[in-house]
Amino acid sequence: MLVRDLGHGALLVAARVTGCAGHCDGRRWERGGAALEAPGRPGRPGRARRDPARRPAAVPGWFEPHRRPWADPDPNGRYEVATNWPGTGTARVPREFPTPRPRWSAQPFDDRPAVPGTEYTTLDVPRDHTDPAGDRVTLAVSRLRAADPARRRGVLLAVNGGPGGDGGLGTSLPARFARTALHQVYDLIGFDPRGTGASTPLYAEVHTPTAPFDSRPPDAVFPQLAEDMRQRELACERGGGALRRHISTRNTARDMDLIRRALGESRITFVGYAYGAYVGAVYGSMFPAHLDRSVLDSCVGPRWSWREQFLWQGDAVHRNVNQWARWTGQRHTVFGLGRGRGQVLTAVERAAALLEDQPGGVRLRTLLDGAVGTRSADRARWAELARVVGALLAVAAPGGAGPRACEELLAEQSTWRPADSEGTRRIGVLEAVTLEHEWPADLEVYYTDMRDFRKRFPYGYGVLRAQPWVGAFRTFEPAEPPTVLRRDGYPRGLVVQADGDPMDHYAGGVAMAELLGHRLLTVTDSGEHEIYVLGANPRVDEVVHRYLVDGVLPAEDTTCRGAAARPDIPADAL
Repeated sequence: MLVRDLGHGALLVAARVTGCAGHCDGRRWERGGAALEAPGRPGRPGRARRDPARRPAAVPGWFEPHRRPWADPDPNGRYEVATNWPGTGTARVPREFPTPRPRWSAQPFDDRPAVPGTEYTTLDVPRDHTDPAGDRVTLAVSRLRAADPARRRGVLLAVNGGPGGDGGLGTSLPARFARTALHQVYDLIGFDPRGTGASTPLYAEVHTPTAPFDSRPPDAVFPQLAEDMRQRELACERGGGALRRHISTRNTARDMDLIRRALGESRITFVGYAYGAYVGAVYGSMFPAHLDRSVLDSCVGPRWSWREQFLWQGDAVHRNVNQWARWTGQRHTVFGLGRGRGQVLTAVERAAALLEDQPGGVRLRTLLDGAVGTRSADRARWAELARVVGALLAVAAPGGAGPRACEELLAEQSTWRPADSEGTRRIGVLEAVTLEHEWPADLEVYYTDMRDFRKRFPYGYGVLRAQPWVGAFRTFEPAEPPTVLRRDGYPRGLVVQADGDPMDHYAGGVAMAELLGHRLLTVTDSGEHEIYVLGANPRVDEVVHRYLVDGVLPAEDTTCRGAAARPDIPADAL
């Protein structure tokens, strides 16, 4: 999942555009949930808006936060869960909606490259699945039939990250998977989830932020950031109307099951990326009899609230930065940034201070914070990042080349604002789905977390992940609670997770695998996100293909090296 600035601190956490958020029912993982301890405030829960009387007496996985979620793992490398939220595993059962009847066509929905033989259709499904006789929404669906009918074992459906992200999957899924072994044995099924792509879109009006984009905003700006989020939620409500209340993970899972029925299949095989992995886990919990093999790539924590998902990204980025600083500190004779992690990070802070003293310094320092966070995730760019920091120390120093040279060094690290590319409206799925969890209404909860993150997680825009989100100002209540994830009646699957994923904390994958009893494939020494097929990692592809095609799961605790190797620069002699 990729983070894009949605304007002065609003983070689009989507997958390729990507995204993610999540939930899980395990006791050890690395992320958060709706009732987690606020980071840096042991014993002071940053709870969501929730009436204690609504707390269920016996919800699986409900327990009190008992330690700071940002703490280091225990000696076995595990992370303690500190979260819960009330959820449900089943939905209200409405009258069954008639099975849609697809009418396939060779006409694509857009001009993206398509594989010859791909077919397209639209399906009308209930806007509100509890009211099948009511209004409809349209789902755009694509299909590429199995190349070897004699070996065909069914259909494979995939969901990319986001929510609301369009990472070349959706109805373009067949083009992504057509050259893999999957095409031989599966009909490849793509679809644009409700609210996105060629399906019925959920629009939001664009609100142009007023607060300055600053990776370390002063306290005085906090109320302005909050007001921007309030206006953003109002703009979403104006643009989305009644449809907004029916954009949720559970409704996406219901749509998937109607697609299954329309295809005449008893079960589906599933691949999900980031938020899409959570969608797959929800589908298996709601429709266990209809899920066959499943791969969950780059998982969110299965019991984290959306707020916790955002917060845990700060810690995930921080771990990559520490890894980079440790590596750089072992090569002081090459980079000159100091010996050891601490001295290297001191050098980065010195560069940040020098940049802030330049004309336009807040923007320059913000770009550096972003560069350190994003490039430290890519092991292949570690030497480049070290050299950029060293060069900035020179050009930003008194008597140096000045701000233009600083701009050139940081040119790649651009920021993105909605007004740059979206006109007066945009897709509002991210905001709608993230409202399926409770959010704190007390702005001081956010402000306290922002102060903590500003100090401890300055890189990769950490503080912006703690700021108020539209959920603090929600204009509607969810129609139903989130799903309590479980695996009861479908086969054991596979979780793929990089140990340095900056968007979906590694502990989320560990927790998802533990909760569902899936095998865990760990991609080591890697900041990759969304890996299978999309990540150019042949070893991962081989392991996953063997499972999806031949039904052979990897052994427990299987690992693969990341695709991006660290630079081949020897460490200093001791």
